[in-house]
Amino acid sequence: MRKNTVIQQVTISKCLFCHSSKIKKYGVRRNKSGDIQRFLCGSCGKTFSINIGFERMKHNSQAITTAMQLYFSGESLRNTQKSLRLLGVEVSHQTVYNWIRKYVALMNRYIDELIPQVSDTWRADEVNLKIKGNMKYLFAMMDDETRYWIVQEVAESKYKHDARKLFQLAKKVTGKKPETLITDGLPAYHDAYKKEFWTLRNPRTEHVRHIKIRGDHNNNKMERLNGEIRDRERVMRGLKKKDTPILTGYQIFHNYIRPHQGLNGKTPAEACGIEVKGKNKWRTLIQNASKNGY
Repeated sequence: MRKNTVIQQVTISKCLFCHSSKIKKYGVRRNKSGDIQRFLCGSCGKTFSINIGFERMKHNSQAITTAMQLYFSGESLRNTQKSLRLLGVEVSHQTVYNWIRKYVALMNRYIDELIPQVSDTWRADEVNLKIKGNMKYLFAMMDDETRYWIVQEVAESKYKHDARKLFQLAKKVTGKKPETLITDGLPAYHDAYKKEFWTLRNPRTEHVRHIKIRGDHNNNKMERLNGEIRDRERVMRGLKKKDTPILTGYQIFHNYIRPHQGLNGKTPAEACGIEVKGKNKWRTLIQNASKNGY
């Protein structure tokens, strides 16, 4: 049984000044970025507004989260800019990228503290990417049952890469080792398996290396994730730098935002016992990350 973690929408329940719970809505504050709800305290008589996670931003949370949804759903930065213009939001494509960079980093620090309740079977695979025109490889680990994208790592080489760090990060994120690890025949995986997962004592992790197109040990689920990554890269025509926030942002989108047909409409995070409340899950994650000091 998985222990559920519920990430609630941030609501205002107390006065910022006297901490009284006797507050009520008191109109809105209008500015260029849109309307922000104001509150009136029945105890001290002061009014206040809260814009958690989006303080000092020129544009409101709806515009910012809409941009992130459009981009990670498959649009380019410039197409996202054009779509926002139809909503009355005038920004440059560079501003859209700046939003992504800022809020992906904020959400990632918050999500790093969450422990997904993954299954005992994991899959690992690699996919080639172009970064500044040069061929690189993205190594990724995914849970078999929930399709939760556990960790990722960009490598310079495929055959000379040490995958041990990938396995160490996976253990740190999940707090456990798998009972079964499914990979292709790349020697880097078996070398890392022997150093990080193998032990003389039971229970020990089994490493399944004989991947087939059909059968019990095919890697179709991992290839589906690789296809998502390739589709995203094709729109961008390659990545600009190795430590890009785009890959981390897409990992967050895959795990916490995008529902999967193979999971009956759930997100991988929900399948792992982490439920993000609210129609706008981007906003919920950003507000909780900001509220908790990340």
